[in-house]
Amino acid sequence: MPYRRLPNTDQARLRALKAALQKGMQLSPFDLAFSQKLFLELQSFLPQYEQAISQYNFSKDRQAKYGKLLGDQFKITRLYVSHFIQVLNFCIIRGEIKPEVRKLYGFDIEEKAVPELGTEQQLLLVGKSVIEGEEKRGMTGGSRIYNPSIAMVKIKYEKFVEYYNNHKNLLVTTQKMHDKVIELRNAADRIVLHIWNEIEDYFDNLEGDEKRMKCANYGIVYLLRKHEKEPLE
Repeated sequence: MPYRRLPNTDQARLRALKAALQKGMQLSPFDLAFSQKLFLELQSFLPQYEQAISQYNFSKDRQAKYGKLLGDQFKITRLYVSHFIQVLNFCIIRGEIKPEVRKLYGFDIEEKAVPELGTEQQLLLVGKSVIEGEEKRGMTGGSRIYNPSIAMVKIKYEKFVEYYNNHKNLLVTTQKMHDKVIELRNAADRIVLHIWNEIEDYFDNLEGDEKRMKCANYGIVYLLRKHEKEPLE
C-alpha cells in the first residue's frame, strides 16, 4: 500500500510548495482542494523561503572559495615565516646577530627551533611577533635579513590575515543564513503538512488509486513500500 512521504530536503519542499501554488493559480477558490487562507500564506511565504535558500547557498559557496584561498595562503605564509626564523637562527649561529635579539621576536634566547606553526592561530601570533620584532631590530640599526626579506614576509602575512578575516566573517554570515533557512524550513513543513492534509480530506470521498492520483496532481508524493515496486508520482 503506497504511503505519503513529506518532503525532507529543501528542494523537495520547494517542489511541494510550488506545485500547490501552481494549482492555486490555475483553479478558482471553489475548485481548489485547500483553503484560500493557506493559499495566501503560501503566496507570501514561498518567495521568502526561496530567497533564504539562495542566499545561504551563495554564502556557502563563497565560504568554500575563501576556505581554499585561505588554505593556500596559509601554506605560503607559514613557509615564509618559517624560513625567516631559520635564516635568523643561522645568522645567530654565524655570530652575525647576537642571541639576545630573539627576545624582540618573543622567543627564548636559547630557543633555536622554529615555533609551532601548524594552526592558523599559531601562524597569526608568530607571524605578527616576527614582523614586529624585525621592525624593532631594524630601528636599532641591525643589518637586514634577506631571502626572505621581512618585506616579503609581511606581504604574505597580510594577505593571509585578509583571507583569514574574510573567511571568518563568511563563517558567521553562512551560519546566520543557515539558521534562517532552518527557521523557514520549519514553517515550510507546517505549511506543506496543512496543505496536504486539506487536499487529502478534500478527496476523501474517492477510493484508493483515484484519490492518490488526484492528490498527486497537487504535488503530494506517494511511495511504495520496500517490497513493492516504483514510487507513485
